[in-house]
Amino acid sequence: MNKDLISKIKIFEEKIKKAENIIILPHYNPDGDAIGSALGLYNILINYGKNVSVVSPTHFPDFLKWMPGAKKIRALGEKTKSDPNVFTDADLLIGVDFNALNRISNVAVRFSESNAYKILIDHHPDPENFTDIIFSDTSYSSTAEFVYEIISNSFLKEFLDKNVATCLYTGIMTDTGSFNFNSSNPNTYLVVAKLLELGINKDKIFDEVYNSFSVNRMRFMGHVLLNRMIVIPEMKTAYIYITAKDRKDFKEQFGDTENFVNMPLAIKGIIFSAIFIERDNFIKISFRSKGSFSVNDFSQKYFNGGGHINAAGGESHTSLQETTKKFVDILQEYKDELINYSF
Repeated sequence: MNKDLISKIKIFEEKIKKAENIIILPHYNPDGDAIGSALGLYNILINYGKNVSVVSPTHFPDFLKWMPGAKKIRALGEKTKSDPNVFTDADLLIGVDFNALNRISNVAVRFSESNAYKILIDHHPDPENFTDIIFSDTSYSSTAEFVYEIISNSFLKEFLDKNVATCLYTGIMTDTGSFNFNSSNPNTYLVVAKLLELGINKDKIFDEVYNSFSVNRMRFMGHVLLNRMIVIPEMKTAYIYITAKDRKDFKEQFGDTENFVNMPLAIKGIIFSAIFIERDNFIKISFRSKGSFSVNDFSQKYFNGGGHINAAGGESHTSLQETTKKFVDILQEYKDELINYSF
C-alpha cells in the first residue's frame, strides 16, 4: 500500500471518529456498486455506533431493496429532490461511486454548498476535484472493492460482519457483471475470499439480484431481443433500442432494463454492444465490450459519457432514431479495428 493511501486512510479514520452526523451519498440512478458501497459503509458505521444515513439523489432498483439497511435509505423523489436542508445537519459527507458533481444531479449544488467535510471514494478515471480528500483508483473492479480495502486497513476492520460483507459483495458482483469484466486483478478474488469468510451467501445474493424480476420484465426482455436488437456481424457489434412506448407497454419499473446491454455479447463473434433507451427528455445510452476495445473512450468522444474500458454510459439529446443512426455512422470510423479485432 502506497504512502498516499495510508495518509488518506488516517484522515478518514480521524474524520469518522470526530463526526457526529454522517451522510453517505451514491450517484443518481444508483446501481449495485453504488448502493452496495453506500450500504457497506452504512452498516459498518452503524456497528461502530455512529449516527449515519444514506441519501440517494433518486430512487434505486427494486432488486437491490433486500440488502441490509436498504429500507433506511432516503431516496429523493420529485417533491424532495431540491430539498435545501438535505445536508444541513451533516458534518461529514462521503460520496461513493461517482467522479463528477453532475453524477449527483439534483443535489450537486447542496453538496457543494455544505460546510461538512467531504470524502469521495471511487474507481472511475479522471475524478473532478470537489471534495476535501479523494480515494480514487481505477485498478479496483468496483468502488465496493475499494471500500473494503479502506475499511480493512483502518480501525473499522474489527466491525466487519456479514451485513457489511453482503453489501460489498453485491457491489463487486454487479459491477463486474458476475466477474465477466473489470475483474482481472487477483486482488478482487482475494477480497471476495475475505467476504466469504464473513459468512455471506453468494448464491442467495445472485438470486436476489438476477432472479427476482416481474413477469412484465421477462416479457419486456423477450420483446427487446426479438424486435429491438440489431446485429451488425461484419462490425462484431450489436445494439438494442427501446422506445418510450415499449417502456409503457411493458409497465417498466425502475431497474427493469438493467443488464439488457450485456445480452448481445452472448452472441458468438460480438465484442461491442450498446443500448439506447428513450427517456422523457434524453436518450440514455450504455456500452459494453470484450477485451481491449475501449467503450470508455468511445462514449467520452461521441456521447458525453464515460466509465471503464469495458463498461460505460452516455446520453444523447437528439431523437432515438437520430441517435442510433449517429452510432451506426460512427462505427464506420472503427471499421478496420472491429473487423480485425480478435478476442
